[in-house]
Amino acid sequence: MMPCIPRCAPIRRCAGRSEAAVPALLTRRFPGLQAYAPIWHAMQAFTDARTSETSDELWVVEHEPVFTLGQAGRWEHVLLPGDIPVVPVDRGGQVTYHGPGQIVAYPLIDLRRAGIGVRDFVHRIEQAIIDTLAEWNIVAVRKDGAPGVYVAGAKIGALGIRVRRGCTFHGLAFNVNMNLEPFQRINPCGFQGLQVTQMLDLGGPSGLAGVETVLIAELARQLGLKATPAEPLLTFGAGAGFANDVTVQA
Repeated sequence: MMPCIPRCAPIRRCAGRSEAAVPALLTRRFPGLQAYAPIWHAMQAFTDARTSETSDELWVVEHEPVFTLGQAGRWEHVLLPGDIPVVPVDRGGQVTYHGPGQIVAYPLIDLRRAGIGVRDFVHRIEQAIIDTLAEWNIVAVRKDGAPGVYVAGAKIGALGIRVRRGCTFHGLAFNVNMNLEPFQRINPCGFQGLQVTQMLDLGGPSGLAGVETVLIAELARQLGLKATPAEPLLTFGAGAGFANDVTVQA
């Protein structure tokens, strides 16, 4: 029997605060398939331009097929990419695949304002995926030494985080109903022979929208924020420098 993983407690807020007083997590669900690079550069610009007063945001995206290789990623883990582009990026971790049928969520969070550390932030994201899967009676766990979320040893959720000036960007990839073949063209997350799975193959739903709704709620709960829908069209100001960066491999 797989072990039961307790839910992480949400960030503790002052007693007696009304629901209206809980800080907002502006949630932007991007329609259709999105190219990877524009979203990535938009995250960078948003993070560089934000101030201590900027609301935290969550971007939820379904990407066109792409392999992304983390900052310390090794090209030897990219085996036979074929017609799928490989994009080196500024997150932690090795190589992973994004494509249709996968939920990619980018929490853009001011960790200093939230009062949580990087490791705790990663655990909370993992727990949000675990708790989302539990809504469909799918038991998922963490794995020591291999961050992410697993079901029966196969990876269903991957993470790659960057923290700049105390603020996060990049995020998580959660497999729902996709063509898993491209994962055979890489060593997923740098692990040779790592098996990858998805919700549909575990008795879960085929549609992304319902899973996205649950995942958004779980992420907001884990972060102690109130998910607030917002338009997906953004404009950005000029960015600051790249000092005080942290990358997280997952």
